[in-house]
Amino acid sequence: MLRSRLSILALTTTLSLVGCSGGASAPESSTAGQNSSADSGAQTQAQSEAQTESSLDDPADADSADFEDEAADIVAGFSDEELAGSLIIGTWEGTDTQTPVDMVKQNHLGGVIVMGYNLSENPTKDQVTELTGQISGARTKGQPVSIGVDQEGGPVSRLGTAALPFPPLMGLAATDDSDLITDATTVQGRNLTDLGFTIDFAPDSDVTVGPKDKAINVRSGGTDHEDVAEVVADAVEGYRSGGVSSSAKHFPGHGRLGVDSHESLPVSEKSIEEMQDSDLLPFKSAVKAGVPMVMMGHIGLPDAKTTPATLNKRAYSALRETLDYDGVITTDALNMKAVPQNLKGGETVKALAAGADIALMPPDSAAAQKAIVTAMGDGTLKKKDLVEKSERVVAAQLATAEAQKSVRAGDSDAKDPQKVLTEVADKSLTVLKGECSFTGTDSISIVGGSDKEKAALKEAAEAEDLTVGSGGTSVSLSPSTSAEVAVGTAAPWTMRSTPAKSAVTAYDSNPYALRAVAKWLKGDLEASGQLPAEYDGSDKAPDCG
Repeated sequence: MLRSRLSILALTTTLSLVGCSGGASAPESSTAGQNSSADSGAQTQAQSEAQTESSLDDPADADSADFEDEAADIVAGFSDEELAGSLIIGTWEGTDTQTPVDMVKQNHLGGVIVMGYNLSENPTKDQVTELTGQISGARTKGQPVSIGVDQEGGPVSRLGTAALPFPPLMGLAATDDSDLITDATTVQGRNLTDLGFTIDFAPDSDVTVGPKDKAINVRSGGTDHEDVAEVVADAVEGYRSGGVSSSAKHFPGHGRLGVDSHESLPVSEKSIEEMQDSDLLPFKSAVKAGVPMVMMGHIGLPDAKTTPATLNKRAYSALRETLDYDGVITTDALNMKAVPQNLKGGETVKALAAGADIALMPPDSAAAQKAIVTAMGDGTLKKKDLVEKSERVVAAQLATAEAQKSVRAGDSDAKDPQKVLTEVADKSLTVLKGECSFTGTDSISIVGGSDKEKAALKEAAEAEDLTVGSGGTSVSLSPSTSAEVAVGTAAPWTMRSTPAKSAVTAYDSNPYALRAVAKWLKGDLEASGQLPAEYDGSDKAPDCG
């Protein structure tokens, strides 16, 4: 599958994270030095005008190692409070745009993550860039502000209508095309760069087990660890070219666990050492591809069943030593239920003591910053260690800033997003039952599924000149509703029980994916997607490659 990367798999490993949970914190009450929105916007514009030139011909050439000296100089000027804050990526509730600005300024945060609940119901690009512009202008010192987002694609897409509609990683894997996967994530990376984001907490580097996988599911590239490793490496290469800092997640692997860490702590039956030739392979390939960040997952291990890996020193040591990873390690969201929520910043101290460089989404960012300062004072955390962490984080931030300047300078070379996403949708459409080519129809009737998905399929079908009404070929968007054709818009195993003679999955319900379905129904497209997952019933799928 895809171009061979087996030589990569014997090398290093990496991980990433997903800030998925709710819960937020307000900035410390001090208002000294607070910028207004207008001041922040003006500062952002001034910074943008002053930083339009890049020394890089290719954004993928940005390397944090080239910024180590500059980072060391910046961190050397930090107070203890600034040092503590530089290791936190905070979160907030609501759509107020001043709160994240105040958090960065008053608590000296290294950055914030933008969640769906921070945006309006149908956000516009201008609304998002206004928000990210104000946040990026909140810093007056040399450390850039990290602005992160969980924009994997598919079910984990926080930006809604403001960003390009992007399929989940399993949809990309189904194309069986390495270059296309890289092109697609380059397009996504450029889109996020354009929107003002510096980190995308993607790609998901977990290997799914299929129907029993409650948390990862279609977010994974599939059920085969070697295939997933190839897809992850292709995606990392694309994000590098797109200018955003990617983050492989959730180390050491969440996809084989049947418990969602948002709700409680899942425990792996295998040790990290026992995962060397399976779950760790995607992380190894991500490291080899140059992923700048790995996310530690909230996963219990056989020798630490009640302690999430995010607070487990041995897990961080395995990532550093076993996988030879020297980049930034972030925790998964510390406001998830797999982590104790009553520690008043103690969870952040524990994570940093265990080996994290970034505490992502602590329940209270201000309390977390104070707890770090206190821990430095009483010796729980050594300042020397925190300086090393901060230097690593700042060097990565500087490298991303340089990559994004290169992206903006080279927009004329960018591939057409619509063409790339159309090709992804066409090549990923996968037949689950029946023939690779549909006989073709001029009219369809849509049954089953949600009203929203039925309306979206109707729009896509009419755009391909299909008549949609009460006659013609019956098409169901639900496995429990009888029809001639079943169309899945999620993981392929969701259509296992369909009685339809023909069934396809588009992995998503975005407009490009549904247009591909419409073209197939009309007889204008032969579905060539390769099923990335094995599960009970997957043997019914024909080989359409």
